[in-house]
Amino acid sequence: MPIIQTELELLALVALLAYLLGSIPFGIVITRALGLGDLRAIGSGNIGATNVLRTGNKGAALATLILDAAKGGIAVLIARATVGEDAAQLAGLAAFLGHLFPVWLGFKGGKGVATFLGTLIALAWPVGLAACGTWLVVAVISRISSLSALVAAALSSLWLLVFDRGQMLLLVVALTVLVYIRHWANLQRIKAGTEPKIGAKKA
Repeated sequence: MPIIQTELELLALVALLAYLLGSIPFGIVITRALGLGDLRAIGSGNIGATNVLRTGNKGAALATLILDAAKGGIAVLIARATVGEDAAQLAGLAAFLGHLFPVWLGFKGGKGVATFLGTLIALAWPVGLAACGTWLVVAVISRISSLSALVAAALSSLWLLVFDRGQMLLLVVALTVLVYIRHWANLQRIKAGTEPKIGAKKA
């Protein structure tokens, strides 16, 4: 992890602002704006891009994916540019927690995959792109979004070592654990062979 050089009060402010940015539920905002209904009553009820895709609107799903990834990346980049590397990693964690536990939705948020990948890209783009590539390869082979996310998250720590970014290991391990916790039900369905394929209408 990076050396903590920033005053705790400033780090706390960074964490709060990054959390608020991360907690913006873009999936719900986009689907409501397009008249697609309440995303929480569609498919799996999740607020992420995979569930938005179940509305049949690929553009809305793509916009959700990009914006959910961007909020993690933007939080990291602003914190790094204005404060420092310690703040950047904290901002990534806080934005991720904001997506998972948004105050606007009673702390019931998404599963964090897009925000996880966006955060990785901003922190260390070679690691982030390798994780995205991992997701894509598994998705093409399995057609299961959750499995792709779990494999990408699990291998992200390996990519850190490959690209000599070990100072991020503690953060990435913490994010990976949270991804697995949020995907626990998906894991059970994967084991049972009942996990839906990408583009399926129902959970």
